[in-house]
Amino acid sequence: MKNATLILDKDFAVGRVDPRIYGSFIEHLGRAVYGGIYEPGHPTADADGFRGDVIAKVRELGVPVVRYPGGNFVSAFDWEDSVGPRESRPRRLDLAWGTTETNEVGLHEFARWAAKAGAEVMYAVNLGTRGVDAARSVVEYANHPGGSLWSDRRVRNGAKEPFGIKLWCLGNEMDGPWQLGHKTAREYGRLANEAAMAMKRVDPAIELVACGSSGHDMPTFGSWEYETLDECYDNVDYVSLHRYYGNPTGDTPSFLASAIDLDGFIREVVATCDAVAGKRHAKRRLHLSFDEWNVWYHSNRQDEEVLKAKKWGRALPLLEDVYNFEDALLVGTILTTFLKNADRVKIACLAQLVNVIAPIMTRTGGGCWAQTIFHPMLHASRYGRGTSLRPLVSSPVYECRAYGAVPLVEAAATLGDDGSLTLFAVNRSLADDVALRCDLRAFGPLRPAEHLVLHHDDVKAANTEARPDEVRPARRRAPRLDGGRATVRLPALSWNVVRFLP
Repeated sequence: MKNATLILDKDFAVGRVDPRIYGSFIEHLGRAVYGGIYEPGHPTADADGFRGDVIAKVRELGVPVVRYPGGNFVSAFDWEDSVGPRESRPRRLDLAWGTTETNEVGLHEFARWAAKAGAEVMYAVNLGTRGVDAARSVVEYANHPGGSLWSDRRVRNGAKEPFGIKLWCLGNEMDGPWQLGHKTAREYGRLANEAAMAMKRVDPAIELVACGSSGHDMPTFGSWEYETLDECYDNVDYVSLHRYYGNPTGDTPSFLASAIDLDGFIREVVATCDAVAGKRHAKRRLHLSFDEWNVWYHSNRQDEEVLKAKKWGRALPLLEDVYNFEDALLVGTILTTFLKNADRVKIACLAQLVNVIAPIMTRTGGGCWAQTIFHPMLHASRYGRGTSLRPLVSSPVYECRAYGAVPLVEAAATLGDDGSLTLFAVNRSLADDVALRCDLRAFGPLRPAEHLVLHHDDVKAANTEARPDEVRPARRRAPRLDGGRATVRLPALSWNVVRFLP
C-alpha cells in the first residue's frame, strides 16, 4: 500500500465547468451515421429511422453538444447536398475516407436526431474546397427566421422554425497536409476571418471556432496558432485543439501518463492565444475547444484492409477501435485534465460517439453496448459540473520511458451548485493500492455519498456485445469523514469517483 495526500479548499477554484466539455462528435465516416445512429428497419428504430437503443445510450451519457458533419469529411462537403428531398440528393465520393456518401441523413435529419438525443449541434463549415459564400449561406439556411433565399428554402424543405445552431467550426484541421484545401496559417487565418465576419453578419449570436493545430507534434504547432489568430482574433471565440493517443508498443506506464503531454499542449496554446492578445492590446481572452480527442490506434491495420477491398463502399466498418481497460483509465485522466483547465477549456468533443473510435458500439441489425471508455465519460458528465477545484496532491511517483517521473495519483474535483463535492482520481500504479488521505475541512460538515470504482485485473480486458459488462464500475462504501478528513483506498490501476453531500 502506497500513501498519498490531497488537500482541497473552496478557494482553489479553477473556474466554472462549461457542460460542453462533455460533448462528442458524429462524422459521416464509417458506421457512425449509417448503422450507428440511423438504421431504418432496426427493431428499435423510430419513424425517422433512428436507433432508439443508441439514443438511450447517448442520453445516458448526457452529451450536451455534438460536432457534425466532420472532421476530414467536411473539407470537400457541399452542404447543399444534404438538404431537400432525399430522392434528389446526390451520391458523392468522399475523398477524405475513400467511401461513397449517399446523403440520406443530412442537416434536417441530424438536427432532429440531436433534439431526440438531448444535444445541441456544433456545425462545421467547409473552408477547404469552399469558402465565405457557402459559410454564410448555411448559417442563413439554419438560423434565419425566414424571408430570405436560404431561410425560405429551409421552410420549403419542412423546417418552419430555424435550427438555431449556436456553435460553428471554421473548417477542420486546415494545418494538415492530408486535408483537402490545406492552407498556410496566414492563408487560413485570412479566410477564417472573412468567413467569420460574414457568418456573424447573418447571425451575430453565433460562436465560432478557429482551427488550431491538429496535434501537438505538428511541425507548425505554435506558429500556426500565432499566425492564424493574428489574422482572425477579433472575430472568433475559440481555437480548436485535436489530440489522440495510442499504445501500439504495449508501454502501459507511458501510455497512462499521456495526460502530461495533454496538459502541456493546453498550456502552450493558452500562452500563444494570450501572446496574440497582448500584441493586439485585446482585453478579451479566447477559450479553447478541444473538439477532437480520444484513444485511437487499435483499428489502423484493419482500416487499410477494408479500404483496399471495398474502395468507395457505403458505410464501411472503419476506425472501429475496441477499447480495453487501460484505455478507460487514460480517458479518465484526460477528463481530469480538462477539469483542471476549466478556466480556458470550455468545449471538448470525444471523437467520436458511435462505432467510429467511440464509447458506444452497435451491430447492424443487432445490439448496442457501452465500451470501457463509456464509464469515465459518464461519471464526469454526470458529476463533474459546477466549479472546478484544483486539489493539492502529494503522491509517490513512478518512472516511465516517455515522461520520466510521473505521479501515481491523478486527481480533479468539482463543487456542485448544490454544495456536493466530487473527487475524481486515477491510480496509475500497476501493482499497488494507494491510501489517499483527503483534507476536506474547508467545506464544513459533509456526509459520504458513494465511491465508484472502475477496475479490472487485465488491462487489455474489453467489453463486447456478448460480454457487455466485462469492464464495469462497482460501488464501494464511501469513506467515513472524521473531522473533515477521509481516507480513500484507490485500487491499483483504477478510476475512482468519490462523492460527498452537504
